[in-house]
Amino acid sequence: MCTVCNDRHHRSRRGFLSAAAGLTLAGGLGPTLSFAAGGPTTKVTADEALAKLKAGNAKYVQGPQLCVAELAKQRGDVAKHQMPWATIVSCADSRVPPELLFGGAGVGELFIARNAGNMVDTATMGTIEYGSAVLGVPLIVVLGHERCGAVAAACEVVEKQTKFPGSIAPMVSQIVPAAQAVKGKAGDFVDNAVRENASRTAKKIASESPLIADLIAKGKVKVVAARYDLDEGRVEFL
Repeated sequence: MCTVCNDRHHRSRRGFLSAAAGLTLAGGLGPTLSFAAGGPTTKVTADEALAKLKAGNAKYVQGPQLCVAELAKQRGDVAKHQMPWATIVSCADSRVPPELLFGGAGVGELFIARNAGNMVDTATMGTIEYGSAVLGVPLIVVLGHERCGAVAAACEVVEKQTKFPGSIAPMVSQIVPAAQAVKGKAGDFVDNAVRENASRTAKKIASESPLIADLIAKGKVKVVAARYDLDEGRVEFL
């Protein structure tokens, strides 16, 4: 389990970037963090977090009129520290707001990283690691979604060798392997690629981050993939 030095309550999270150089891997494996989380972490387990997300999504599907959130109170409660219980790596698509589709999660509950295609680059991986290793987030969800434009573009590259302009091309290229892996399989090509891409990203997080891999091995963190249905509003955990 990752450890934080004894002055955790006396240092601010604002020192994260300057102190990040102090991060070492004890014995090459176990993470030892020399910067502070600045407060207590959640007591919610990964399984409990997953159950909360499922219950929240059921609420969203069955009764999308969300209860009035006591945002002012919530803001005050978390102003000086945060204890999120799930990290969501989601697509930037405007139709996929994680807080809403998981039942109106309040301020301070979800730690979210969003980009087109729900991919993991250096910045996103660092965000995920900070969430679990420092803030104590036990569950990481990679959330793909129906009719994802970035995934559809990757499928177009595979089928038609389409060239995209600017930074869109290298972004889409990261999704192309997932599209290639499911090309020719039964079912909808794009939707199959959405599922494959989310699953591959989840595996990448679990295998390529020494911090996350160590926490997984010690039963402190779980990483799962999921797919959001735009039409029905349901989240399917893969």
